[in-house]
Amino acid sequence: MLLFEKDTSILFTGDSVTDAGRAHPVGENGIPGMANSLGDGYVNLIDTFLNVYYPELALQVRNTGISGNSSRDLIARWQQDVIDLAPDYLVVMIGINDLWRRFDSPGVRNWHVLEEEYAQNLRKMIAVSRDNVKEMIFLTPYFIEPNTVDAMRAMTDNYRAICKKVCAEAGVRCIDLQQAFDDYLQYRHPCYIMWDRVHPGRIGSMIIARTFLKEMGFDRPVI
Repeated sequence: MLLFEKDTSILFTGDSVTDAGRAHPVGENGIPGMANSLGDGYVNLIDTFLNVYYPELALQVRNTGISGNSSRDLIARWQQDVIDLAPDYLVVMIGINDLWRRFDSPGVRNWHVLEEEYAQNLRKMIAVSRDNVKEMIFLTPYFIEPNTVDAMRAMTDNYRAICKKVCAEAGVRCIDLQQAFDDYLQYRHPCYIMWDRVHPGRIGSMIIARTFLKEMGFDRPVI
């Protein structure tokens, strides 16, 4: 049974994977003449599936992802882009930029969000939000690379483990996206999805959307 009730709102927030070219200041479904208000990524796909298969629920889907954001950046705009929008359900995907900057910008250390700060930022998000929403859901960071000894994949696994641990301690749902990508990568090379192994493109966005909807109890037959 689907988690979401009739006339409830779902807010997705995070970095570029969530942003995906969404409208600003807030991407929102149902805006006349703005078919891509939610962006071209997994949020748009989730909204499409929910509207096609559960039209009777009239769900409001919003997107406040911002490209390039780390958990530090997201905390800084949390009041405006999360709390003030008063969602019923809150979905957060954040973390890949926290560690990616350690690889693509190793000399710019003030951009690096180390493991301890990442955990603290997630705890802050949970502390200020969980009592104001029906449910808070985290999606783990992922890296589209099956080789677990690859340096960035190994660090992603560390941040992924932190996300899962913090959520488990707080009793908050956490969806493991890395496992979903690993399952797919048994059959396809990472460059088939996206050359930088971070941005999901159309294939990866569908993997994320499918994984999320399955966890949310999507129970309608799909042709």
